[in-house]
Amino acid sequence: MASRQAVTRWLLEGDASIRWQVKRDLTHEPAEVVAAERTRVASEGWGAQLLGLQSPEGHWGDDTRHGWMTSTDALQLLKDLGADPASEKVRTATGLVEDRITWFMLDGQPPFFDGETEACINGRILAAGAYFGASCDRLLERLLGEQLEDGGWNCEAPKSKRSSFHSTICVLEGLLEYEKARGPSAAVTQARARGEAYLLERRMLRSLSSGEVIERRWTRFSFPVVWYYDVLRGLDYLRSAGVKPDQRVAEAVAVVEERQHQNGRWPLNHLHRDSSRVPIQLETEVGSASRWNTLRALRVLDWAAPIRSGR
Repeated sequence: MASRQAVTRWLLEGDASIRWQVKRDLTHEPAEVVAAERTRVASEGWGAQLLGLQSPEGHWGDDTRHGWMTSTDALQLLKDLGADPASEKVRTATGLVEDRITWFMLDGQPPFFDGETEACINGRILAAGAYFGASCDRLLERLLGEQLEDGGWNCEAPKSKRSSFHSTICVLEGLLEYEKARGPSAAVTQARARGEAYLLERRMLRSLSSGEVIERRWTRFSFPVVWYYDVLRGLDYLRSAGVKPDQRVAEAVAVVEERQHQNGRWPLNHLHRDSSRVPIQLETEVGSASRWNTLRALRVLDWAAPIRSGR
């Protein structure tokens, strides 16, 4: 197996959006070093490309009526890249979204950051809105009110009473970004704890009733993640939320370990079809080594070290 040092050097040869997160999460460099690297995201590489694709009307994509969907994808990706919300270019971009994009298909055409009707989309909008400093309190209240009895969320609710891993991870990420931006809130913290328990009780990939793996696709990793759940995304959320790892994540952590190749890197296992809505090329082809998957896998394994050492 290639050394951790060699893999880290390879990661640091990547885009600014990779480099600053490596310095924060893997090499633990001083805050000022991390911040200096992060400033590059909006002005070079993938971040600059993504910002450059925004239209004067505020949306991404050619369809002005349906630009809200591509804009949701673009803002989520811009957040995942780690573009600094204080950057002038980023403030201009998010300001255009706030001022010009509305939900034409809903009565009254509410503004973009008020969200629409599906929890998986609204969770992603809340995450982006909170991260970029937009007004999204009404969307937060809606999502808190839509949490199901089992602790998660589902885009098919209220017809469906059973939560979805896809919807739940999207909402959890949104709630976490809200608390990171605004500070802890008892209601939000409690909702997150219930949602986290939903994932943990199911060992991050198994049916609570049958014990069977729900979707084998969840053991294969992609980027961008769009609205899809997989165990790497779920574990990376728990790490970011500061959840202490225990045996309920052991199987999912083992899946991450098993995906590592002898070169010390993780491949891009597949691409979700929805990822093509934002037309920028993120580093690699399916089957090749992915800096995004490698970065996320390494920080997840670092987080899970206490339970890995006990095996």
